[in-house]
Amino acid sequence: MTHDPRSALLHAAVEAAERGWPVFPLRPGTKRPALHREDRCPGTGPCAAGHLKWEQRATTDPERIRAAWSIRPFNVGIATGPAALVVIDLDRPKNGSDTPCGVTTFRALCERAGQPVPDTYRVRTASGGEHLYFTAPAGARLGNTAGTIGELVDSRAWGGYVVAAGSTTDTGAYEAVSDRGAAPLPDWLHTVLKPAPARPVGPPVLPAVDGSRAALAALRAECAVVAAAPDKQRNTTLNRCAFKVGRFVAWGDIPRHVVEEAFQGAGEGRGLTPAECRATIRSALDSSIRKARPREAA
Repeated sequence: MTHDPRSALLHAAVEAAERGWPVFPLRPGTKRPALHREDRCPGTGPCAAGHLKWEQRATTDPERIRAAWSIRPFNVGIATGPAALVVIDLDRPKNGSDTPCGVTTFRALCERAGQPVPDTYRVRTASGGEHLYFTAPAGARLGNTAGTIGELVDSRAWGGYVVAAGSTTDTGAYEAVSDRGAAPLPDWLHTVLKPAPARPVGPPVLPAVDGSRAALAALRAECAVVAAAPDKQRNTTLNRCAFKVGRFVAWGDIPRHVVEEAFQGAGEGRGLTPAECRATIRSALDSSIRKARPREAA
């Protein structure tokens, strides 16, 4: 491969397209699309019939790719939806946090599911994380997720894109670490990624007399916090809120099953999977009950 950046990136774009993955240009040295925004659309060329976003502009046409990458050394974006891909993004913690990295979390998820870590096409990201590429199940139209699978484990499908191997940023390069093609998305992982069924939004319905007034008030307040949690903080918020209410369980003010059922509904209503909710709630309550101080010292 040539050391000329423009030629190297053109090669990366063509190689991705040859795999059947539509590509589009990203600004040189960044992860941001290089295409114009809707409010600056000239209404000409590909946009003559209306503005086309990057997902619609992505292509596998070698002539269009050569024309685009002859202009500047663009990084390469892969539109995961049109490529029929589901890419699992295993990130690393920021700012020296002691949070387990996405690779560790994903391996633990595989162990809990009784499944091996999938052998598939992999890319090491500029930050030191990993992208695992899978082909989407036929007829499935999965969207992106943030934290649904686990901490620092996201996914990209329809509506998303990933930076292709061969691209570079200020923090490093994206490098393929596997020569094989993308494996089919495992059934168990597909189940985890399926959107949770819509649940009624509103305050949890709690037994009128099953718990002290203070415990029920705290449970309602913390479930409301979970329901309003930002997308990337849903699981963390559920863990924190369940931990806060755990002391009332330890004191005997409210049955544990009432707390679990309420937080399960709040978490699923916010878009977390049932399995993820159960694991997070159980872990938070176990920890809270174990660490709870006597009521007099609280």
